[in-house]
Amino acid sequence: MQIGLIGLGRMGANIARRLLGHGHGILVYDQMPAALDAVGRDGGMLAASIEDLVSRLTPPRAVWVMLPAGDATDTTIERLGELLGVGDAIIDGGNTFWRDDLRRAAALKLRGVHHLDVGTSGGLLGAEHGYCLMIGGESEIVRRLEPVFAALAPGGEAKGSSAAQGWLHVGPNGAGHFVKMIHNGIEYAMMQAYAEGFQILKETDSDALPAAERFALDIGDIAELWRRGSIVASTLLDVTAAALGKDPTLQDFSGVVGDNGEGRWTVQVAIERAIPAMALTTALNARFRSRQTPNFADKIISAMRRGFGGHVEAGKK
Repeated sequence: MQIGLIGLGRMGANIARRLLGHGHGILVYDQMPAALDAVGRDGGMLAASIEDLVSRLTPPRAVWVMLPAGDATDTTIERLGELLGVGDAIIDGGNTFWRDDLRRAAALKLRGVHHLDVGTSGGLLGAEHGYCLMIGGESEIVRRLEPVFAALAPGGEAKGSSAAQGWLHVGPNGAGHFVKMIHNGIEYAMMQAYAEGFQILKETDSDALPAAERFALDIGDIAELWRRGSIVASTLLDVTAAALGKDPTLQDFSGVVGDNGEGRWTVQVAIERAIPAMALTTALNARFRSRQTPNFADKIISAMRRGFGGHVEAGKK
């Protein structure tokens, strides 16, 4: 299937490569020539501009936008809406705020252009293992683009729902990014739980404790152990074990933990709707606190973020 893709950052480039590996025709554009050239060497066709990309696609066209949430995505989708025609589709795979999807979809509908919001989870590991896709939009357009979603997802045995294969049409416009927002809110809390647990393990060897209660624990080995048959095993634990295996002290990390907005949006929605979300809210507040007084638990979270998403630590405020 032919598809255009705009934005070749960490996720976008890997999405392009995974689609190429599954035999799809990919026409890509990015403002950075080096990013374009890298995907071009892997078989992607290169566009000189957004206008060039649209002109070279065959209707009904589909363009996947993989850019940072906010102005970059807004400007690009607005321009695509001007260039595309009736029956064409724009797919927003970034971490967009779901209410922005509602606004954009309504504007595009006036032009006859379809909008899909696709919450995309998998980070750097998705290129090899596949991406979990949470899709919002019109059923007809989702069905039309099913080969793209199936190629990007991990795959698996069909069990009546595409969810078993790693992708799902979850609802109308906005629903995809809403589900992804809650996914990321849960992710914050899970990361915080792991981090606090490893902090306790590390401080069990403290001089402040009675001698009989001091344990010099190898937390790297313990993380590796928990990956094997434990009910707390997860991808987050995998990347934690990898980081601790390289350096149990995590000296490369300051512990200043950033947030990409989705944790805040999750808590805001919970507040608006008077839904208790204690663990999620506490995890978000812990990230704010890390920017004042980072500790070892915060280094654990930074290591996880680098491991699954390639995130660079923000500067300490």
